[in-house]
Amino acid sequence: MSTTYDVTVIGSGPGGYVAAIRCAQLGMKTAIIERYPTLGGTCLNVGCIPSKALLDSSEHFHQAQHQFAEHGINIKDLKLDMPQMVKRKGEVVDQTVAGVAFLMKKNKIDVLQGHGSFVDKNTINIAKEDGSSEQITTGKAIIATGSKPSSLPNIEIDKKRIITSTEALELKTLPKHMIIIGGGVIALEMASVFGRLGSKITMLEYMDSLIPTMDRSLGKELQKVMKKSFDFTANLSHKVTGAKATSRSVTVTAENKKGESVEFKGDICLMAVGRRPYTDKLGLENLSIETDRGRIPVDEHMQTSVPGIYALGDVVRGAMLAHKASEEGMFVAEVIAGQKPHINYNAIPGVVYTWPEVAGVGATEEELKANGAPYKSGKFPFRASGRARASMDTDGFVKILAHKETDELLGMH
Repeated sequence: MSTTYDVTVIGSGPGGYVAAIRCAQLGMKTAIIERYPTLGGTCLNVGCIPSKALLDSSEHFHQAQHQFAEHGINIKDLKLDMPQMVKRKGEVVDQTVAGVAFLMKKNKIDVLQGHGSFVDKNTINIAKEDGSSEQITTGKAIIATGSKPSSLPNIEIDKKRIITSTEALELKTLPKHMIIIGGGVIALEMASVFGRLGSKITMLEYMDSLIPTMDRSLGKELQKVMKKSFDFTANLSHKVTGAKATSRSVTVTAENKKGESVEFKGDICLMAVGRRPYTDKLGLENLSIETDRGRIPVDEHMQTSVPGIYALGDVVRGAMLAHKASEEGMFVAEVIAGQKPHINYNAIPGVVYTWPEVAGVGATEEELKANGAPYKSGKFPFRASGRARASMDTDGFVKILAHKETDELLGMH
């Protein structure tokens, strides 16, 4: 006899667990299915939260090494304890995922462990670790299964020398030379962690700027700051063609903008070329839902081509951001409850947790130019701020983009 729910959410990341809580608050009998032993998805377990913990620790170390003396604080025999740093990161993760489990209990949401897949639109099969399975019946379903790290063809991620951010967060010994493939958010955050701790960082980016999806002026400034702060080299307009690992080192080959083949040797290669929607083995073929390179098409109510089946977060269009997924989680729950919510995607910010932090919201200057929008730009450098000088944080700027005639705020970076 299968249990019946009003709504079942597949995936417990920042999109899924927020959707489940909102559904429960709005009076629906709710279940959440998670295939991993802990809740919270990539973000809480192997993404945003652990990387922020290491970013913070590495920033403290870097400041102690390079800035404390100027403040009149002298430290003798400063030492890096990498295992302790990773242990603390683990404790931060444990507390955070325990918080999500508590919220499920508090909101009377049933947590079902296992891999969920659709038998039909109202029946979900849950395959468990021990090989057994159970089926549940549901009125509506929300797909919130998130994303996995992408790779490049011809490169095998062995998780020892050629790794993803998941393995990078567990490194107990500091790499001497880390080669990073990619120049986006994850690549730059990992470069910051290991660069500040003392690794030499070589970055290979296919596009002609770092963080290419954000306002161009940000990537330019960040490149300058990182180069000044630690041993960092960014090779832009480089197309990576292969990576070969031995037991001791890794060699990455790439084509530069002149079409010449170049070689880079290091002891660890981090693959950070973005993420892909994780919709494998969901039984979508049983619902006749076709994906576009793994991505699920949805309408303006986040509903798929099958009425009553919704999708959100990294598996649908738009930026792969935890807080964008959470926003959509609230939205979908309220749509199912018959309310009329709305999301303004233009007001969802994006942040890179380097130091200084990089953030942007609204339109980039490149987008305004491409759309022919009348705008004006104002820029204020932090080095002109007394507060910034007092805290020795004079790198960077604030840039405001406003409508030329009305002064409406169009973007801020």
